[in-house]
Amino acid sequence: MKVLYVDLEREWRGGQSQAWLTLRGLQERKHEVELLAAQDSPLAKRVAAAGISVHQVPRLGLRGWAARALHRLIAGGRFEIVHLNEPHALTAAWLAKAYRRLPLLLSRRIGFPLQKNLVSQARYRAVERFVANSKDVAQSLMNSGIATARLSIVNEGVEIPALPTPEERCSARQHWGIKDNEFLFGCVSVFVPEKGQRHLIDALQAVRELHPEARLLLAGDGECRAGLETLTKRLGLTEAVLFPGFVNNVARVYAALDAFVFPSEFEGLGTALQAAMAVGLPCISTRRGALGEVVDNEQTALVVEPNGKEFAAAMLRLMNDEALRKRLGSAGRQEIEQRFSAGRMVENTIRVYEDVLGKWRQL
Repeated sequence: MKVLYVDLEREWRGGQSQAWLTLRGLQERKHEVELLAAQDSPLAKRVAAAGISVHQVPRLGLRGWAARALHRLIAGGRFEIVHLNEPHALTAAWLAKAYRRLPLLLSRRIGFPLQKNLVSQARYRAVERFVANSKDVAQSLMNSGIATARLSIVNEGVEIPALPTPEERCSARQHWGIKDNEFLFGCVSVFVPEKGQRHLIDALQAVRELHPEARLLLAGDGECRAGLETLTKRLGLTEAVLFPGFVNNVARVYAALDAFVFPSEFEGLGTALQAAMAVGLPCISTRRGALGEVVDNEQTALVVEPNGKEFAAAMLRLMNDEALRKRLGSAGRQEIEQRFSAGRMVENTIRVYEDVLGKWRQL
């Protein structure tokens, strides 16, 4: 199979992690795949380092340059299908009129309704198949008028790593300055309002009234960082909360943690949560968006509402109950292995490609 994958995001977020896993998985399965990406984006660099062909376009006037590149690449006749990983990629493909030559697939990871303006609707009509990452997102597309025949569901997945060794855990905790007697909660996510990190800071203040050894690591960056740091300072938690910024070696974060906390108020499928479950961490999550498709309350995670009071109560439960931590960690890892592995995601993506191509060739 010959696939042109398009992702024009300049930063690394969950969607780019899924693109990376998909591209690498296709390569490992001997499919021919190339990437069109923004110049020097984290995804472009990582994919190029893996030996996959990457076509980079300037960031200034990004979509226009991408449309030109798409037109040229498709005209060369090397590809059978175009997979668009985010909205900017769709705009570029529409401008290039790529839909006249090849079937377009669009990944969809958010449950917001589709825009109704004429340009947006024209762009969506160019899509042969919407690839929703969850039932929740698929339902939102149907509510927006997308026919079920134009929909496929492919759950996002994560790699299933070996569990951290005691030596790796010790090294990771030393890296972050965590003492042996301290209990470290953590979250990995971009700092935007809907991710809810402020609830964790509120919760930590209540938790530390009973357990002053509790600390919190918030990995990531974004528009809310200054506000979160201000809140931390106002609550007197400056020494208790770590803000390392964007972390390239995220495995070092997970290895250091005692528990993972995910206070998202709106979420697609939560690959950071999946990754934490995959390494056997006991997790506390909301069920907002599609998270209810990932976690089962009291079975694979503790599920609460996104507010400081409920997170504090759940955090205290984990701190006080080692057996609960072990049970949730083990069950969560098993759930990810069975339902949300990267390998499963790649195989399901290939099945969608085959279905789309089979129907396209019959037209």
